[in-house]
Amino acid sequence: MTAAARFALAALCALFWLDASGVESSGDDPLSFDDRPLDQDIVLPEWFKLSFLELHDDLREAAQAGKRGLIIYFGQKDCPYCKAHLEKNWARPDVVAYTREFFDVVAVDVKGGRLVTDLDGSVRSEKEYAIHHRTHFTPSFLFIDRDGEVAFRLSGYHPPYEFRAALEFVADEHYRAEGFREYLARAEPALRMDDETLNAEPFFGAPPHALDRSRFPAGQPLAVFFERPQCHACDVLHGGPLRTPQIVEALRGFEVVQLDMESDTPVLLPTGERGTAGAWAQSLGLFYAPTIVFFDERGGEIIRVDSLVQFYRLRGVLRYVAEGGYREYDSYQQWRQAGRPAVP
Repeated sequence: MTAAARFALAALCALFWLDASGVESSGDDPLSFDDRPLDQDIVLPEWFKLSFLELHDDLREAAQAGKRGLIIYFGQKDCPYCKAHLEKNWARPDVVAYTREFFDVVAVDVKGGRLVTDLDGSVRSEKEYAIHHRTHFTPSFLFIDRDGEVAFRLSGYHPPYEFRAALEFVADEHYRAEGFREYLARAEPALRMDDETLNAEPFFGAPPHALDRSRFPAGQPLAVFFERPQCHACDVLHGGPLRTPQIVEALRGFEVVQLDMESDTPVLLPTGERGTAGAWAQSLGLFYAPTIVFFDERGGEIIRVDSLVQFYRLRGVLRYVAEGGYREYDSYQQWRQAGRPAVP
């Protein structure tokens, strides 16, 4: 089956996607939306905590109310991924009720200037606080438990069944015993196609995958696409952004490899070690398919995109890596705010 046919079939199936309880729900595909920057500012839900950004006080109040902790929501007013999250996750009564039962949500504007007093007493602007936590993408979520420890981080937009699973992963304290990848494998609904092959693209390098960069630096950065068969989000990526001439052209500046993140395919890793695709994905802590991990000429990880990515964001990340923006700026957001292209 071609990537276009898989994408069309996946879109039809997603009209009746399963929610976290396993109940079929009709509606738009939660993985399809336009990711151009918004013309109209987002309005945050009124049930978000009215916070003075004194996080120690916020956490104490959450604990006194019997909640599991805080969710720090990193967003920005013109972010289409934030809009998608608010409309497809925090507009669902079940997700809202579960969030409010177990967490207080504190909003941080990644471009904002209000002062944030962190749990250790340090004071930073919202913008600096987001950079401190290496917030590459919006929305991002920092889950802080009642002990003041970071229980989990979730970057980017995720569809309802994955976001609900993240809430439960922290609320039920599964994070103390296992990783989110293992938990999600048990929790996620099986929205999958019949085809058991990966989507092929002409720019993917053929095996054997010898990615060693430890002895001699490579001439190009490396982009590794970790995917799964029967993966709707993978079909969305291949049927959308990877069909555009701009993305295909941008990828010419990279060594590009596709791996099945659950397979035993042999791989010579960028560090020079021998392993398999599945073991490598596990060691990287990957749980979302597709995840794109970028490495520099010497095999150091630059950035990973482990959430839904559409055309504008993917084009921006490719430029961030290809132009070496990561060498000067600590995060993709910081690079963007330094006068780079208006991409989400």
